[in-house]
Amino acid sequence: MTASQNTPNKAHAPIDFASIQVLTENEAKAVDQLILEELTSDVVLINQIGHYIINSGGKRLRPMLLLLTAKALSYQEDSHLILAAVIEFIHTATLLHDDVVDESDLRRGKDTANAVWGNAASILVGDYLYSSAFEMMVRTNNMRVMEILSKTTTAIAEGEVLQLLNCNNPATTEAKYLEVISRKTAILFSAATQLGAVIASADATTETSMAKYGQHLGIAFQLIDDALDYTSNKDEMGKNLGDDLAEGKPTLPLIYAIEHGNEAQANIIIEAIKTGDRDSFNAVYDIVKATNAIDYTEQRANEEAQKAIDALSTLPESEFKDALELLARFSVQRSY
Repeated sequence: MTASQNTPNKAHAPIDFASIQVLTENEAKAVDQLILEELTSDVVLINQIGHYIINSGGKRLRPMLLLLTAKALSYQEDSHLILAAVIEFIHTATLLHDDVVDESDLRRGKDTANAVWGNAASILVGDYLYSSAFEMMVRTNNMRVMEILSKTTTAIAEGEVLQLLNCNNPATTEAKYLEVISRKTAILFSAATQLGAVIASADATTETSMAKYGQHLGIAFQLIDDALDYTSNKDEMGKNLGDDLAEGKPTLPLIYAIEHGNEAQANIIIEAIKTGDRDSFNAVYDIVKATNAIDYTEQRANEEAQKAIDALSTLPESEFKDALELLARFSVQRSY
């Protein structure tokens, strides 16, 4: 497979995600075991909430990216297992915090932790997972690793605050929105792939390329999430459709529809964003569809996925490199 001769889009044959998972199956089991060991605490509530959210499904995509990158660069030791667990802990902590901030009650088809145990418990256990992640990363005894992860968690927090500032603000531009998702979502993808290169002692060019791969992949992934909020269904998504609208989030489909709809259409969306009006979902959906905002969002996601694929050119040919390309294609083909 060459990186890449065709722009990724939904016209390609469906990608079997399980066939990619098989390549890191043994490592993924070791990471899961490590996660369960690290979640052991004499504070019962930490065990309950930690296990609840870690075991609630999910693709484990971010840890998989780190494992695949390390294997693509012929890494032979075991720091990649620790760091894959660290990445998953950080991701899980952000989910716990996000669901409180967003007042969400459904994730991956299950009640959110805050819906079950309350906001205070979710925030505190999220903090515990962050702390545990930093305790684990120290074991790698690699200052570069700690530098990348420290900057990553700072950027995620900045992205969360920027998103909060953009909430209920229909004047948010595409550039401002991309800045939010670059920090809030894509940065952890980027850290995962960059760390795989760092522990494999890759050269600076390869490290930079892998960081770019993760960043572009993360943006593509989030843009498709934006589109799926208007094209998927509750069972596939594992969350309530229209959640973004109800939270007053000006995602890319809404930003584009405001800019390209007529005045009446724009005003409906502007008011829905200002008030976080879930009841306007059907009207907003019709406008989003009429203005081709979903097509535009998917197009932008495809562009980002292609940039991710192009960044793989520094890797040697292998089945792991092929898998990283397939993941970029999967990110824009998925329906969940």
